[in-house]
Amino acid sequence: MATPKLNAVRINAGEWRSRVIKFPDSVGLRPTPERVRQTVFNWLGQDLTGLTCLDLFAGTGVMGFEALSRGALSATLVENSTPAYQALMENKQLLIAEQAQIYHQDALKFLSRNTEKFNLVFLDPPYHQQWLAKTLPLVAEHLHPDAYVYVEAEYALATDAALAEKWQVVKQSKAGNVFYHLLKLAHDE
Repeated sequence: MATPKLNAVRINAGEWRSRVIKFPDSVGLRPTPERVRQTVFNWLGQDLTGLTCLDLFAGTGVMGFEALSRGALSATLVENSTPAYQALMENKQLLIAEQAQIYHQDALKFLSRNTEKFNLVFLDPPYHQQWLAKTLPLVAEHLHPDAYVYVEAEYALATDAALAEKWQVVKQSKAGNVFYHLLKLAHDE
C-alpha cells in the first residue's frame, strides 16, 4: 500500500519562522498562500501577543500556527476531516505548540457548544456550500469587543447585502480566484 502524499507549507514569521508543517492531499483542502498570509498579518500587525484565536475549518492549521508563532496567547483549531485533524495533531507535536487546542469536530457543533470568546477568528470554509451564511452569525457570539474575523471566500463579501447589515469589511483583496477580507461587527452588540 502506498504512503499517502503529504504537502507542506512554511510558517512566515515569529518563533516558528521558516518551520514547515505538513498536511495530506484532500479534496477542498487549500492552504492560504504565503503572499496572502503576509498581507493578512500586515493588516493585523505582526505582533499578536495576548490574543486568543479561533481557526475554524482549520485545514492545514497554518493560520492558527502562524498566529501562535507571532505571540498569540492561544489558538483553537477546529477541523472535521480525520486526515487533516491527524496532521494538525502531528504538527502540534512537531512545533511543541502547547497553546494550541485542536478539536476534531464539525464547525457548527463547535460553535453551538463552545462558549469561549476570541480576539481573532480565521474563517476559510469549503466553497459553494453556504458555510459563511451558516457560521458568521454564530461566530459573532464568540467575539470579544473589537475582535477581527478573517474570511476567505469565492466571492467579494462587500457585494453581500445581508452580510453588510451586521459586518463591516475593514480590508479586502483578491489573489487568483480567492477573495480575502478582514471583518468587524458593524456595531458593537
